[in-house]
Amino acid sequence: MLLKNLRNIFKIPELTKRLMFTLGVLVVSRLGVFIPVAGVNITRLADLIKQSEGVGGLLRHLDLFTGGALSGCTLFALGIGPYITASILFQMLSMTVPYLEQLSKEGEYGRKVINQYTRYATLGLSIIYSATYLTFLEFNNLVLTPGLGFRAFFVLSLVTGAMVMMWLGEQISLRGLGSGSGVLMASSVAALLPRNVIVTIHAVQIGNLSISLALFILVVFLAVAGCIVFLEKGERKIPVQYARRVIGQRVYGGQNTYIPFKINSVGVMPAIFTSSVLNIPIFIAGALSTRWVIFRMFKDALEINGFIYNVATFGLIVLFTYIYTAVVFNPVELADNMKKSGGFIPGVRPGSQTAKYFDFLLTRIGLVGAVYLGCLVLMPNILQAVISVPFQLGGTSLLILVGVALELSSQIESYLIENKYGSFLSTGKTKNRG
Repeated sequence: MLLKNLRNIFKIPELTKRLMFTLGVLVVSRLGVFIPVAGVNITRLADLIKQSEGVGGLLRHLDLFTGGALSGCTLFALGIGPYITASILFQMLSMTVPYLEQLSKEGEYGRKVINQYTRYATLGLSIIYSATYLTFLEFNNLVLTPGLGFRAFFVLSLVTGAMVMMWLGEQISLRGLGSGSGVLMASSVAALLPRNVIVTIHAVQIGNLSISLALFILVVFLAVAGCIVFLEKGERKIPVQYARRVIGQRVYGGQNTYIPFKINSVGVMPAIFTSSVLNIPIFIAGALSTRWVIFRMFKDALEINGFIYNVATFGLIVLFTYIYTAVVFNPVELADNMKKSGGFIPGVRPGSQTAKYFDFLLTRIGLVGAVYLGCLVLMPNILQAVISVPFQLGGTSLLILVGVALELSSQIESYLIENKYGSFLSTGKTKNRG
């Protein structure tokens, strides 16, 4: 049945064109991972990043989202990260800054202006990230030919790679399948999966890992992936009724519908915020720990995957989940719009009472989503502390991988159903769980 559905994909010309275009862009994005920047001691850099402490541990953690490009100091070492950070930043600013909020309501023109600002921010972040990475390389004597010329060449190379990745992501969004930035990041995460499998098999062969333990790790990650699918599709449906209105000889309204509130309505953004907030001071402290004692104490206290680091990560994820939910969902505005259209929730008065009801539900559902995200991000760290896992796969990267796969399957399914080829999944449509 699945093979038949896969064959149906290539019976739709537009879907086939979009799929082939997306695969072609992914091939181009992976080629840049194998083009190293000249003038850097790649061997020593890889050995340093393999360390589980200090700045090496931080770079090893960030390397998960670049598909190994950061540890190899390649042209696409920054990946799609600067563009995603800039996009999230302007998404939040467009909901809080009056000027950007007004632009976001001006349709296509406002969207183009905000996108242009996002590109400028991506350029600025790329320069900052590449300059910081250069400082780390020079501090650890990893530059073969130091000097002003190398610095300009290095920053220009990484910034160019980041801007090319941004352009590739935009092309996927326009002409391919799914969200371009999400697809590129998911491909970077997926690129490390074969390496992780090989490392695990090698660990079993040399006796560092038992077969039963390797199977247990596989079962755990499959179970986590299943939980992600279940919770990402889970939602709370709020019933809404619309009063009948007679205009002339026609009757409008009177139907029943619902408003879906997803358990995880903010996606992976709180985890990305948390990672950015914690990684910057850890990187600075690690780089300056050899000169000042206070930075060495700070680095030891916030060791990657340490107890304080995990507690701070969980707390910040919960905090950012509530903040982002409050920014995205405005209960007062939602209640007013529903009141103007003649809708009401059974048993709840329209207006302020409905807004309070929405706020109450978002608070309860947000708590479940925040705990879910926090546990998901900390799960690999806890697993690493209990048993010796021969590879590193963060919960955030796993969430990105599964989330993008769900988005792509839903989009392909909509094309198939539109052309009367049935559902993409053999078990039926991809449904949300209420």
